[in-house]
Amino acid sequence: MEKKQDRLIRGTAMEGRVRAFAIRTTELVEELRRRHDTFPTATAALGRTVTAAAMMGAMLKGEEKLTVQVKGDGPIGQVVADANAKGEVRGYVNEPHVHLPSNHLGKLDVAGAVGTTGFINITKDLGLKEPYRGSIPIVSGELGEDFTYYFAKSEQTPSAVGLGVLVNEDNSVIVAGGFIIQLLPGLNDAEITAIEHAVGALPPVTSLLDEGLELEEMLHRMLPDVQVLDEMDIHFRCQCTRERVEATLISLGQSELEQMIEDDEQVEVVCHFCNEAFQFDKDELQQLLIQAKA
Repeated sequence: MEKKQDRLIRGTAMEGRVRAFAIRTTELVEELRRRHDTFPTATAALGRTVTAAAMMGAMLKGEEKLTVQVKGDGPIGQVVADANAKGEVRGYVNEPHVHLPSNHLGKLDVAGAVGTTGFINITKDLGLKEPYRGSIPIVSGELGEDFTYYFAKSEQTPSAVGLGVLVNEDNSVIVAGGFIIQLLPGLNDAEITAIEHAVGALPPVTSLLDEGLELEEMLHRMLPDVQVLDEMDIHFRCQCTRERVEATLISLGQSELEQMIEDDEQVEVVCHFCNEAFQFDKDELQQLLIQAKA
């Protein structure tokens, strides 16, 4: 099957009383799997988190951005994803080499890896003096239900969130993607029930994407009158640069840099998000020490 570009579509249905997002993140999740060498269950947890973050990023405007932190009591540790309004996404998981036996449904045991006790924290940088922070307890650890709960509790928007990652025998990602359906004011009980039934009857996201179904058709199955308003490409992008790493080292202060120069011939700094390594030899550290003193 030919590779399809990762993208997101946004639409409305029922005369603007329903808002809908659908996304394909296969290439993004495979890029993260390759960079972080994640094992299948960790890949699924990270993939679902960045998929949700990418759709939430699409709800922002301009230079706004957000960070999603899933902090459960499972062996995977925390999962972190950053996304913005331009479709740029990055993410990592504390323990990438976590793989568990399949759950009772024969699926990757994401809840077992994430844990069922803990919190999902959302921080939105909206360009204001203080960022917006929302936090909800983890309700299932499968993440789709957890983000559904987040929208209902923190944003007072009843929503249905579907997230999925399908992994190959060689650990590579076959497909990844998801959807968010949001119910806005003005719907009657019969309309809400019809949407709930349609969402409930939908096969898993990964089955639909693996069959080659387009995002538009996925939304159409749940919302027959959906109108797609716009779309955008989704891609991995990390903001780390050598200059930023230098600034971080300078911010550690004089004594910390002096200790590094004394201890090591070379210092390596690895970015959490993209796993890129930046090396600094003694001469370069001396230069940074001069700047720290200044």
